Amino acid sequence: MRRIVPIDRDPGFGIYVHWPFCAAKCPYCDFNSHVRHQGVDQERYAKAFIAELADRRERTGPRTVTSIFIGGGTPSLMKPETVGAILEAVAANWTVPDGIEVTLEANPSSVEAERFRGYRAAGVNRVSLGVQALNDADLRFLGRLHNVEEALKAIGLAREIFPRLSFDLIYARPGQTCDAWAAELETAIGYAVDHLSLYQLTIEEGTRFHALHAAGKFVLPDAEAAADLYEMTQEVTAAHGLPAYEISNHAKPGCESRHNLTYWRYGEYVGVGPGAHGRYVEGGKRVVTFTEKFPEAWLNLVESKGQGLTGGEVLTRSEEADEFLMMGLRLVEGIDLTRYEALSGQLLSSRRMAILQEEGLIAPVGNSGLRATAAGMVVLDALVADLAR
Repeated sequence: MRRIVPIDRDPGFGIYVHWPFCAAKCPYCDFNSHVRHQGVDQERYAKAFIAELADRRERTGPRTVTSIFIGGGTPSLMKPETVGAILEAVAANWTVPDGIEVTLEANPSSVEAERFRGYRAAGVNRVSLGVQALNDADLRFLGRLHNVEEALKAIGLAREIFPRLSFDLIYARPGQTCDAWAAELETAIGYAVDHLSLYQLTIEEGTRFHALHAAGKFVLPDAEAAADLYEMTQEVTAAHGLPAYEISNHAKPGCESRHNLTYWRYGEYVGVGPGAHGRYVEGGKRVVTFTEKFPEAWLNLVESKGQGLTGGEVLTRSEEADEFLMMGLRLVEGIDLTRYEALSGQLLSSRRMAILQEEGLIAPVGNSGLRATAAGMVVLDALVADLAR
């Protein structure tokens, strides 16, 4: 058996902050998001975020942060002062080098130039815009509060104010053809700066779309059509200098999302806020944490106990290895097999790898790497299950 090398934790140490509030709940969304028409006491929530960050510092010890991501929900509903207080708290607890990636998610309908400038002054240097579609009919279908004109205005403001910009689009929408998606994607690339996130529409349990789809109110493209749309997405983005570096994410080389790479390279991250998850090393063990999902209940927990955790677990070696495999094979760069072996204490089956390589689903990378091929990416869940058994 090959010698087991020490586990490499270099993929990064990120901070994820979850702002759970939205102006409206999108019908496809199964994220932990909540509508509060009566408003939100942002000063009170900011103090709770600060308290929870201090709690996590006690658990992780001194670390150097490689990225910060403020997600939601709709973080662009936050006051710049709230964002600034959170970023100051991160810097008060850990080492935060100058110039690291600091991302904030924004919806075009909540974008204001002065608020964007306030976020930039607070330290945000990358914005991720939830555009989702570039035609008004599909924006209405997706339950979005903005139209195309507002989306393009938000993109223009973000390009003017922030060094880096990404925006999301959802495809494989009802009735969408390859030609229509290609035209929309070409338009999007014309506005993109360095990064696009392109997701296939999926029906998630508990969402309004789940009930509507079950009732036959709309039909999604079948598996073959969805695969064609995926393949075309890869071809068009690559031809325009934004190749895929992960199943759903595309970037100019060197402009990949540092924070998301921490997830996919199986780094460590702290999660604070309602419903946030974390995965980091504490006392030499990799732990998983999760917080209370309901915002007001989380707030009360933090104010009474200094943190909003409702559970967690210590991962076994095999669980770590399985997670590493699942996350790493999403990346075009693939995984380092020596790291898998260090995590699991055993080799992947050479017989299974040979069969999957023959089937064109995986390919070697250098002397010790493994990646999923384009065909393997389409059936990734099944591929990982096959490799890990």
